[in-house]
Amino acid sequence: MTVTIPTLETNRLILRAPEAVDYPDFKATFTSYRSRFMGGPLNAYEAWMLYAAEIGHWQIKGFGMWMIHDKATDETYGMAGGWQPAGWPEREIAWIIWPGAAGKGYALEASHAARAYYYDQQGWNGAVSYIDPKNLDSIRLAERLGAKKDPEAATIDGNDAVYRHPSPADLQNSQIGDAIEMEINHYADPLFKPKGWAID
Repeated sequence: MTVTIPTLETNRLILRAPEAVDYPDFKATFTSYRSRFMGGPLNAYEAWMLYAAEIGHWQIKGFGMWMIHDKATDETYGMAGGWQPAGWPEREIAWIIWPGAAGKGYALEASHAARAYYYDQQGWNGAVSYIDPKNLDSIRLAERLGAKKDPEAATIDGNDAVYRHPSPADLQNSQIGDAIEMEINHYADPLFKPKGWAID
């Protein structure tokens, strides 16, 4: 049975199924230094195989990664969603932003929407993010999503840090969700100019 990949909409973004037309941006990112914390840089063949896996993951697992599009221009900014290849201990909330789109809050907005979908529509009771300890941008993003480092959790290969996302109940009974929405709204404000190190 073919899985129909849903489309999600946020304030600035459309999250929809990855398509062939999106591949060049994916390849450019995963064959570049940008992907160094996600197993890259990959060669052209490895990038193609990974993109095929992104699409196939939806059909095998019933969930996966969405392509992030600008609602106004349809420009692609990256990917975000669920990920759990064979052998991974838990379901992951993952993201990657194309180099030119970093620092504008797109990963936060897209990951927040993806997590809400999996919690509300697919009944997930939690998730983790597997992050290279040197990937400070992704660690900061995970923490802004309310995730906390879980030193007791099983890792993929012993070289990654596991950040555990708050459960649906924890999100409902805290100010985390409101804080995330507030930050997303700041990024959507054209007058908002974040200072300091660029964060996704």
